[in-house]
Amino acid sequence: MLKKTIFVVDDSDVNLKKAKQALDGNYRVLTFPSAEKMFVLFAKTMPDLILLDIEMPEIDGFAAIEKLKEDGRTANIPVIFLTASTDEAAETHGFELGAVDFITKPFSKSVLLNRIDTHLRMDELIKKRTTKIEQLQNGIVYVIAALVENRDKLTGSHIDRTSKYLKYLIDGMLEKGVYAEEINNWEVEVVVSSARLHDVGKIEITDVILNKPDKLTPEEFEEMRGHAEAGEQIINRVIAITEEETFLRHAKLFAGSHHERWDGKGYPRGLKGEEIPLQGRIMAIADIYDALVSERPYKKAFPREEVERIIQDSKGTFFDPNLIEVFLDVKDAFAEVAESHQAQGEMKRSDCGQ
Repeated sequence: MLKKTIFVVDDSDVNLKKAKQALDGNYRVLTFPSAEKMFVLFAKTMPDLILLDIEMPEIDGFAAIEKLKEDGRTANIPVIFLTASTDEAAETHGFELGAVDFITKPFSKSVLLNRIDTHLRMDELIKKRTTKIEQLQNGIVYVIAALVENRDKLTGSHIDRTSKYLKYLIDGMLEKGVYAEEINNWEVEVVVSSARLHDVGKIEITDVILNKPDKLTPEEFEEMRGHAEAGEQIINRVIAITEEETFLRHAKLFAGSHHERWDGKGYPRGLKGEEIPLQGRIMAIADIYDALVSERPYKKAFPREEVERIIQDSKGTFFDPNLIEVFLDVKDAFAEVAESHQAQGEMKRSDCGQ
């Protein structure tokens, strides 16, 4: 079994050595003389718990935990403050900032081990419970998304494909550092799952329009456009009766803004540029790519190269220019998803004798 990783941050070499000696047999221990050096290592290693001194030069413990809580990657790591002070006001402030405990220096080996063991066990229980809740949440989302998609018989597996495209785009954004400040605070799996509800507003569109095999009339298209705002309103009603926030907030932004355009000519609000939520700007690429590469009763699937050209040429009109640069990096992964779907479709037609 892999040992849990503990970061110990203290500007005193004596305290760092003492903590390492106390914990080394039970945990993988990494020590840092400053918070700055700890933050550098996060790009390579994430700890299971942090022991953090309060009184340090440059970045003190309070400033360090604030920075940790602002980053989605590190926000949930348990932090125990190490302090020589018994100031009640400082303890209160530390708990308000998100610390799980305080250990007074000089500390003993037994106290250190017992406190760490307690909080790691609690953290494990919380993670297990959170996982169960997420599984339930994802199950509900999959059922709702399937109900919507089963009504729309012309866009088979659109939700599965766009979810995969979305994941490739977000991973590419993280790799290139595009809108990094915003997406570093995202739990990517939660965001991608919430995107499955981007077309939930189609529940309110009549079957006659939703499954029309021909091109829509201007009046029918106007009614179809209403699914974006309808989706937002549906999710708003759910938000009003639940305490859950993060998942539904993302879902609402996907539903309400995925048909906005970078040049302001989209709908439902005609938002322009970065007025459009980042979720909508990402989904716009995934959504239109899927529409172009997919066969419909009223059109053939476009060849991959033509789809890529159309999307690249729409940079700065339909799409965020920064995101198109990311798309060009991951377009091969998009094509694999589309080709896999097309191959499955051909197999099904063959099995049916078509």
